[in-house]
Amino acid sequence: MTLSCFELGERMLAVEEARAAVLALVAGPLPAEIVPLALAHGRVLAEDAVSPIDVPQCTNAAMDGIAVAWPDEGGEASGEKSPASARLRRVVEIHAGQAPTGPLAPGECAGITTGAPLPPGADTVIMREQLADEEGADGARWTIVDQPERVRRGQNVRRAGEDIARGALALAAGTRLGAAELGLLASLGRAEVAVQRRPRVALFSTGDEVTAPGQPLPEAGIHDANRYSLMALAAEHGGEVLDLGILPDTRDAIAAALGRAAAEADLVITSGGVSVGDADHTRAALAAQGELGFWKIAIRPGRPLACGRLGPRGVPFLGLPGNPVAAMVTFLQFAAPLLARLQGRAVVAPPRLVAVAEHALKSRVGRVDYLRGVYRSDADGRLRVAGTGAQGSGILSSMVQANCLIEIADERAAVAAGEAVTIQPLFRYP
Repeated sequence: MTLSCFELGERMLAVEEARAAVLALVAGPLPAEIVPLALAHGRVLAEDAVSPIDVPQCTNAAMDGIAVAWPDEGGEASGEKSPASARLRRVVEIHAGQAPTGPLAPGECAGITTGAPLPPGADTVIMREQLADEEGADGARWTIVDQPERVRRGQNVRRAGEDIARGALALAAGTRLGAAELGLLASLGRAEVAVQRRPRVALFSTGDEVTAPGQPLPEAGIHDANRYSLMALAAEHGGEVLDLGILPDTRDAIAAALGRAAAEADLVITSGGVSVGDADHTRAALAAQGELGFWKIAIRPGRPLACGRLGPRGVPFLGLPGNPVAAMVTFLQFAAPLLARLQGRAVVAPPRLVAVAEHALKSRVGRVDYLRGVYRSDADGRLRVAGTGAQGSGILSSMVQANCLIEIADERAAVAAGEAVTIQPLFRYP
């Protein structure tokens, strides 16, 4: 097994170079599977969805009122004389789900409800609020149109196929299915859908000092925040999480866990144990179970990040830093794009916007800095961004406060107040 796609060794990689190398670990998306539409939320479409019908299926009313053949502004309807007045004989009532029984004669109208199909020949719907009804001596029903000069031919009508025409592409393969997409597929009559299999993401933390939440905290211990942050991020980005818990700082234990994970998962992620400290065994364990591609990136936070493959299947492996902010930032820059590719999504780089810095921001030439920030829109509609305060890689509260990462490119020594800077919006529950 080789990493011929990026024989990078000890060299310090630029962020974009490292992201490309991580993406090169996989050739394409995972196999597809068929699931019920009700279970497809958050999944990624595996094939183009082509509409088998017109949506809507027939031309119908957009509101309650009457359907009528109305003259154009020149005074003539298609091939027929205009009504002599805005007094129309009401001959039928059509409700949603009912098929019209026949065409309207000149001077006739049909009562109609929202969603009901227009009778043959009708081309206009006049809303109920513009109408008055009266009954003739012979029992005939008549409808009077108030201010008929305001009526425009074709108003308040949904044309057959105006949303999606029969044979048109409704959704492209690679689309992640949210609420609107599921509704659209349902409107096509789809009860099942082909989606990419969710990537199985094996996750564990390392370190003798790491203690599970709910357990007594030793005097020199820390609670395992990383595993919970990373499990949530993996789920948000479409992964199916395999939680392998906390491992002690021994090469043999980590190597054995990597071997087990490589047999079950599509991506293995650890946090901690990838720097050059005496107790950092993850890189050595990786060498025993697979191959290391690179482990240094010109980034802050998150410079030590081990990347390679595991086991006979060459399962991608990412050893993220132990500091919680660094673990989250590097997940977003490298693991999230990899999960997107495994699911066949076209977008494999973090989304970016440009904002104006509200105050000076520190950086250093030669590395990309990711500061936690809060962006907003000012009174003129321009995006502005400010840092959250202290930016240490262990200050997890800065990620709670932030709604974006401020990305300062490696050629910039600093950002002055008022200068433009790139931001990456963060997903946030309302």
